[in-house]
Amino acid sequence: MKDVMLVTGAGQISMAIARRIGYGKKIVLGDKNIHNARIIAETMNNAGFDVEPFEMDLSSRSSILEMFEFARSFGDIAYLINGAGVSPSQAPIEAILKVDLYGTAVLLEEVGKVIKEGGVGVTISSQSGHRMKQLTSQEDELLATTPTEELLNLDMLQVENIHDTLHAYQLAKRCNEKRVMFESVRWGQKGARINSISPGIIVTPLAVDEFNGPRGDFYKNMFAKCPAGRPGTADEVANVAELIMSDKGAFITGSDFLIDGGATASYFYGPLKPEK
Repeated sequence: MKDVMLVTGAGQISMAIARRIGYGKKIVLGDKNIHNARIIAETMNNAGFDVEPFEMDLSSRSSILEMFEFARSFGDIAYLINGAGVSPSQAPIEAILKVDLYGTAVLLEEVGKVIKEGGVGVTISSQSGHRMKQLTSQEDELLATTPTEELLNLDMLQVENIHDTLHAYQLAKRCNEKRVMFESVRWGQKGARINSISPGIIVTPLAVDEFNGPRGDFYKNMFAKCPAGRPGTADEVANVAELIMSDKGAFITGSDFLIDGGATASYFYGPLKPEK
């Protein structure tokens, strides 16, 4: 029996992190698109990893639990890499909230119940959660602590109170960061850790959809005018994930790491600052 690494979202960032720290472990790769999961599993298995693809819908608690049951047939769940989600150009408001917000909250909750002592997880959030208008402390607490099955009933998450899909995405990512803080307390009771990473513009198929979407010029301008002057790569996200999921990051939990080439700093204090 091996330690099991759950990986949700068969994308470039998930694969980069799994390749960095998944050697010697049983990797169960879940994605709603089983075709994508099989392609990445084959790529990794041909490189010497041990990966099993699994069809999993992050917006469904029962689907998440089915993945757990499958994974636990190989050993104890000791690692989580959550890279699943949809972008503002890929889905309507309701789907973004159901997948990115509710689904991530359920996943963190359920993994926390079964994670092995000493286990560690990371969920991929987004710079978007850092750039939206600040919420009140009460609103942040509601996003952090509301029971998962009641989250989508919050007034702030009703469609009539959400401007567009980008606003929905920003709310979902803010919720991700707050849920990580909330769940880190519960994971800590089992001797386990959970953190989030908020990437900026990372070149992935999802990012390419955004470049070619209605906000394409906005995103291209963002990385052109950020301090780094370029978009990032999935391997640069994996660099940070490797640190916080290793023993060197043993004192880090309940935290979010912004990796955006300085775009958020430029948005507040530099050339990306919106005109009033």
